[in-house]
Amino acid sequence: EDPSLERHFKGHRDAVTSVDFSYTKKQLASGSMDSCLMIWSMKPQMRAYRFMGHKDAVLCVQFSPSGHLVASGSRDKTVRLWIPSVKGESTVFKAHTGTVRSVHFSSDGQSLVTASDDKTIKVWTVHRQKFLFSLNQHINWVRCARFSPDGRLIVSSSDDKTVKLWDKTSRECIHSFCEHGGFVNHVDFHPSGHCIAAGGTDSTVKLWDVRMNRLLQHYQGNSVVNSLSFHPSGNYLVTASSDSTLKILDLLEGRLLYTLHGHQVRQRLFYSNGQTHNKLSKSVMVWKTNFDADYGEVLKPQKYGSSVDGTHGT
Repeated sequence: EDPSLERHFKGHRDAVTSVDFSYTKKQLASGSMDSCLMIWSMKPQMRAYRFMGHKDAVLCVQFSPSGHLVASGSRDKTVRLWIPSVKGESTVFKAHTGTVRSVHFSSDGQSLVTASDDKTIKVWTVHRQKFLFSLNQHINWVRCARFSPDGRLIVSSSDDKTVKLWDKTSRECIHSFCEHGGFVNHVDFHPSGHCIAAGGTDSTVKLWDVRMNRLLQHYQGNSVVNSLSFHPSGNYLVTASSDSTLKILDLLEGRLLYTLHGHQVRQRLFYSNGQTHNKLSKSVMVWKTNFDADYGEVLKPQKYGSSVDGTHGT
């Protein structure tokens, strides 16, 4: 069964930049260039809530693992933690000196990692609402930062054309992946924590083993990769590109599985709990998949060649 369009939400007054499901999939959060964060109910008869507080575009949003908080980052240089209720109360975190492009909770919900145009990655405590430390070796804007599933590592991607792997405890950069030929827009950990995927302006998606720092797979596309995310099973990777398509990669077979056409402008996505989220100017699309039917085996590094042509198999 091919992925099919399931929901189409409209309400933002400007381009949608980011979306995320709550763990239960009952709510969807979205950020927009209109400076608002919105919480949508997945039940059509229930209303959406518009939260205001940021002074400029909201570029990233994420629910905490429990679903009791939503983090957002903005061009106003702040991070906010919201309670997703009718009141829409929020707490402001201030430490970055540039646009905040990425927010991500650790799997235990205790920490938050953020990435910014000030060239730093910052780590915060959630409950004490306190800045802890910065990671400072990137030499250009940092587009994305993610905790590993076990919370011990942080991965970051930057306009300096590198992906960096950090040890959270020692606060040291333990490896730099320099194979990308352009800005690296997005990076994420495989659910196993054993590998990472990154994509960017060189139109490629690359997967590395973080234990051996070895390239596992290389998908060559035709357009800038703006965002990517693993399916929870680890068997699929979804990418969103500037050619207005979503691509679903089958990692076990090492090939392009589907190309989804839904938006007519540049887009990004977030993919979680077996659903694909697709963003465009002023609206959000949700695509239904059947990928939860059979997880099969997880990604095994030794199975793959070094290069896969991502332009075929649509």
